Amino acid sequence: MTEASANHNKIALNIAGDFNSRLKGTNCQAFMADMKLKVADNFFYPDAMVVCTEDNENDYYRTAPTIIVEVLSKSTRKFDKTRKRLCYQAIPSLEEYVLIEQDKAEIEVFCRRQHWQSAYYYLGDHITFESLGITLAVDDIYAQVNNEDVISYTQQIMLSPPAHR
Repeated sequence: MTEASANHNKIALNIAGDFNSRLKGTNCQAFMADMKLKVADNFFYPDAMVVCTEDNENDYYRTAPTIIVEVLSKSTRKFDKTRKRLCYQAIPSLEEYVLIEQDKAEIEVFCRRQHWQSAYYYLGDHITFESLGITLAVDDIYAQVNNEDVISYTQQIMLSPPAHR
């Protein structure tokens, strides 16, 4: 684990919090970075994950996530997009792998149903996580994040006529 920026923390908290609030009353649980993920003999610390199966083998790690979220930084981007993605996609329970940029507003979602083809989402878009049956606004995932894309987008919204907001 490396040190995380304020934007990294806000993004991870926003998406984990949204997952957590929308999954109340279901058999799914949202976890944040301190919950380890065991994949074969490796342990990882995803920024967020959702587990929807009985996965109580150990109080300190999980083995069967439905969704894994990683917030990308310059120091983790290559590893998250290559080796980690391949390890994660080998997990039988995993349905979606989500990569969120912190320095720009861009989210890439890999979906098992789509043969791990990725789809991209930007501010103004909504992402439907089919495995959970929930939809989140990209704007909400980037709430209170200070990067150029978010600042520019927020300024455009504030300057637009009320009918367009």
